Amino acid sequence: MLEREQASPRGTYLKIADALRAKIESDESMVRLPRLTDVMQASRVSRGVAIRAFAVLRSEGLAEPVPGGRWRVVRPAGQADGRPLVDQIADVITDDDLGIGAPFPSTTELSTRFGVSRPTVSKALDKLEAAGLLSEARQGKQRTVRALPKRTESP
Repeated sequence: MLEREQASPRGTYLKIADALRAKIESDESMVRLPRLTDVMQASRVSRGVAIRAFAVLRSEGLAEPVPGGRWRVVRPAGQADGRPLVDQIADVITDDDLGIGAPFPSTTELSTRFGVSRPTVSKALDKLEAAGLLSEARQGKQRTVRALPKRTESP
């Protein structure tokens, strides 16, 4: 009986994610990820493996799903520091010289400023709220600064 060699599925989604990441980084005009079915066919993998690869890019902040089943590439406007969005939004407090009690920019303003979707900004704002930096979001009421972020400066 001949044994057929099979590629190990372990880590395949990471290789696909690496290839997609490289494509995103090399092609500045890329605004959408390939269709899930195209990735499945090109890589000869199941839907689950392709979805896991897309999830890796999502966790890295490089892509996000949009209505209709497609995924868009996330390119923060003018942000080349590669830090998590929550850290970049926290810096708005010091960058805009906001004090305690000052109104914080809206989700829409931050979405435009950082080049990401409003739901992505909302998730980051929820984290800042949980950390005690911002007031609770309420309908019709603007968030305010509750505490100033601690800065760690290196000498």
